[in-house]
Amino acid sequence: MGWFEGVKSPKLKSSKKTVTSTPQGLWKKCNNCGEILQTNKLKDTQQVCPYCDHHFRLSAFDRVELLIDSGTFKLTGQGVTTSDPLKFNDKKTYQERLSQALEKTGLSDGTLCGLGKINGDEVALGVMNFEFMGGSMGVVTGEKIAWVMDQAFEKKIPAIVVCCSGGARMQEGILSLMQMGKTSASRQRLKNAGIPYISVLTDPTTGGVAASFATLGDVNIAEPKALIGFAGPRVIEQSIRQTLPDGFQRSEFLRDHGFVDRIVHRNKLKEEISFFVKMFKKH
Repeated sequence: MGWFEGVKSPKLKSSKKTVTSTPQGLWKKCNNCGEILQTNKLKDTQQVCPYCDHHFRLSAFDRVELLIDSGTFKLTGQGVTTSDPLKFNDKKTYQERLSQALEKTGLSDGTLCGLGKINGDEVALGVMNFEFMGGSMGVVTGEKIAWVMDQAFEKKIPAIVVCCSGGARMQEGILSLMQMGKTSASRQRLKNAGIPYISVLTDPTTGGVAASFATLGDVNIAEPKALIGFAGPRVIEQSIRQTLPDGFQRSEFLRDHGFVDRIVHRNKLKEEISFFVKMFKKH
């Protein structure tokens, strides 16, 4: 007699997913503390976890709403888009990736720019959007950031750029890297004219953006625990053959080493920027 004769086989559970009536998008898991959060409650806290203060990423339009006085923002340059000069193609064509990003965000490129007011003071504002191809800097983004600074120069008003980027856009090759010099030249013109430039560094600010206009502000303000740096920590460790210290490339580490001036909680960011705008205005 076989050992298992007469033993009933257990019924296997179905692998089919259980259908629930819970709508998608009602909940969000915190990347830091693991708490499950209601998305509508996060809207009330400007996308900041109420348990551990983790700052989730904001879209460009949410940034504008957070910083600019209601009804004062005049958006410009939305029709400007890349011409795909290199006809770049990897797993997908560059045009396919651009179309997907447009469908996802409704934007023709990853940066918003325009004029608006912060607590009544006019400013030129540029906001990078990580949702659009990782906020990568291409020719159009370089043009828009330079436009923000040039408008500030012409109108003698402060320039503010909210940085959020994975770095240069590889699909545009050397043309993308040239934007580092272009934006830095526009920033230098502001400096020569004594016009303030405030840079806001958010998670992440890396690559060619971190190596150019992002860290050239008269005041560099960062959100808590934002990733800020040029190359990734693994690349750096392999290059210098040393173990990096804890918190390396986070905003707190950079503040302690003089690269960042202030770390400001998101719900105080508008008032902090307004303080510096008014301070520079008096001088």
